[in-house]
Amino acid sequence: MSKLLIALSFCVAILSLSSTAHAGSAQLLLDARTGEVLASENPDELNHPASLTKMMSVYMVFDAIRAGKLSWDSPVPFSKHAASRPPTKLFVKAGDSITVREAVLAMIVKSANDASAAIGEKLGGSEEGFAALMTRKARSLGMMNTTFFNASGLPHAQQFTTARDMSTLGVALMRDFPKEYELFATKSFKFRGKTINGHNNLMYRYKGMDGIKTGYTNASGFNLVSAVEHNGRRVIGVVMGGRTAASRDKIMERLIDANIKKASSGEQLLVSRSTGVQMDLARLGDDIPVPASRQSAVAAVQGMAGATGTAAPETAAAYAPSETAAAELVATPASRFAPVDPQHTASTPTATDRKWQIQIAAATSAQAAMDLLSQARQKVGTPLQDLDTYTEMVTRNGITFYRARFTGFETKEEARIACDKLVRQRYDCVLMPARG
Repeated sequence: MSKLLIALSFCVAILSLSSTAHAGSAQLLLDARTGEVLASENPDELNHPASLTKMMSVYMVFDAIRAGKLSWDSPVPFSKHAASRPPTKLFVKAGDSITVREAVLAMIVKSANDASAAIGEKLGGSEEGFAALMTRKARSLGMMNTTFFNASGLPHAQQFTTARDMSTLGVALMRDFPKEYELFATKSFKFRGKTINGHNNLMYRYKGMDGIKTGYTNASGFNLVSAVEHNGRRVIGVVMGGRTAASRDKIMERLIDANIKKASSGEQLLVSRSTGVQMDLARLGDDIPVPASRQSAVAAVQGMAGATGTAAPETAAAYAPSETAAAELVATPASRFAPVDPQHTASTPTATDRKWQIQIAAATSAQAAMDLLSQARQKVGTPLQDLDTYTEMVTRNGITFYRARFTGFETKEEARIACDKLVRQRYDCVLMPARG
């Protein structure tokens, strides 16, 4: 009996560990003018975003206002679901409403979960529907390892992002909505006779910092995205998985202090990470699931698709859904994530037993795709020297693109090393199994 109790206790302990997300430490400092990563640690490690999620919720509001779907004075009603969200919150009662402006300020300053849910229902019909739209927008911005399941960042086992993706979102907010972005510097606002103060303390004492957002849950640890402009240099810093708010802030200070002088000065913000005028980001318009950085993404995909079955082995690739899949997260059959048979043009991969390939771009012509492959090979050298190259035609929404790919990697690690070298040369790079 004692042995049985010990065994049961061991199983309970293991299950408890496996069901609790680990807050992995990650940091990144991005030059917002050139796209160069000035410093990083685990930049592509999947972590829970916590209230950094609200950055995307606010982006969606700005986008809706620009499109004429909302105005700053539009009413935002609170359903029972929205009103029941746990703190931090405004404590607005079900059936009551606030304005869009109040909702945005509440998300930025107070990090209000009830206001986030109400905005989600206003724009998406339901918070779940809004989260699917958020994920789709994330894909279009190049955030390929981010998946949203709610508008607030409240704990969800399958809601992930990375430090790199959060830096991408930070740039997008400043670049796409320069006037509206100024709201992220708001220290306090009045709401129904009360003054609501913010808690992004570092922003109020670090010279040149004008945003963006803090976040915390038990699963995520203490997160922070910060934007700083100094002497024409513009950087975005991301720290995830801090043990305390104070230690997280210190990490951000050191990260910026040590690296901001490496940034380029100027006035323009990063427009695209693409390497040429005729190419899209490597991952846009692709039905193939996009690689994520750890195995938990497999479970996320299975959960979204309603799939069942055992977890994939450690040697299998971990994937996050593509943009198209992200738009249909709710009630999507598992077969939706099956890869589509390719149509090869210009050149096709040689029959081989090798199992890994990488994609660096999607160009508007097969020749442009082949030219990009040739340029990449010249810049990167040895890791790409003996590999086969090919293009793959895909048509989406009436537009045809040609994916540019290297194939012939013996192992996943070889492909990953090549991707690292490509990224340092400012190419996009997607790692995926070869399909023979």
